[in-house]
Amino acid sequence: MPASAPTSIPDRVRSLFISVVQWFDADYHTPEITKTAGKPERVEWIRTIPFVILHAGCLGVFFTGASWFAVGAAVFLYFIRMFAITGFYHRYFSHRTFSTSRAWQFVLALWGGICVQRGALWWAYTHRHHHQHSDEEHDKHSPRQHGFLWSHIGWITSSKNFPTDYRRVKDLAKYPELVFLNRFDVLVPVLFAIALFFLGQSLQTHFPGLHTSGGQMLVWGFFISTTALFHGTACINSLAHVFGNKRYATDDDSRNSLLLALITLGEGWHNNHHQHMGSVRQGFYWWEIDITYYLLRVMSWTGLIWDLRPVPIDAYDPAKQIPRKG
Repeated sequence: MPASAPTSIPDRVRSLFISVVQWFDADYHTPEITKTAGKPERVEWIRTIPFVILHAGCLGVFFTGASWFAVGAAVFLYFIRMFAITGFYHRYFSHRTFSTSRAWQFVLALWGGICVQRGALWWAYTHRHHHQHSDEEHDKHSPRQHGFLWSHIGWITSSKNFPTDYRRVKDLAKYPELVFLNRFDVLVPVLFAIALFFLGQSLQTHFPGLHTSGGQMLVWGFFISTTALFHGTACINSLAHVFGNKRYATDDDSRNSLLLALITLGEGWHNNHHQHMGSVRQGFYWWEIDITYYLLRVMSWTGLIWDLRPVPIDAYDPAKQIPRKG
């Protein structure tokens, strides 16, 4: 037996302990980013457990059944949470394409927290890193570099991609309330799931005609809706770099797709976004449906957000676009 073997088991146990604690405290014993950068790109089973639980929870439908109210809640929650991801996590926290107050900024982070896609600062850091290295060697989720499945879900199960590099989000990390939500990123989703369960229980007691229950609301409103939300969002990392058309000759494989734009409320105009990432609008033309942009415009009328950054004029210059065939 090798001399190093006796110390390998304690090291593995310690590593396992740290990984489990990080489910509840994402910043617990987080190594320097420079150290994690040298880790191999690989799926780690301890990191897959939350995704297994999420997907397995969908099977609860065989026990709870369905009702029009529960199914409608799942659809509604998919819609408002996809808007939180696209409008807040992406267009605000990642790219700062509009302005808001500190108080409302916290509300946006809370709203994004119920999406179960970790904290706003981790999401923004990861996305900014993607733009810096899009489809290059260091891109965390490039289909070109690592394959389709890795870009869709594999990358997020690697401890290499787990820590938040707060140096890359200094504009956000100066707010302790945002750092708190980012550090304890499991808190909001757990409270959200519990609230859905008790909402279902209350509806069962006071409105039995709805034929719903706590378990039903948990399965449909949380597990099924959240799983669909995750894969819809992940399609931009994977499919939006292999499926669709290019309007601009960017250095990456980003594409425009109406189908993905409908699934993600506007994020499918991915080639547009990679060409002009500072624009709050990603569907540059009237026929490019961008529901997130429409909703952000409505929010701006209330005064909750302002200074929406427009599409640059040169985006419409034919000389800056790839000539259409035929």
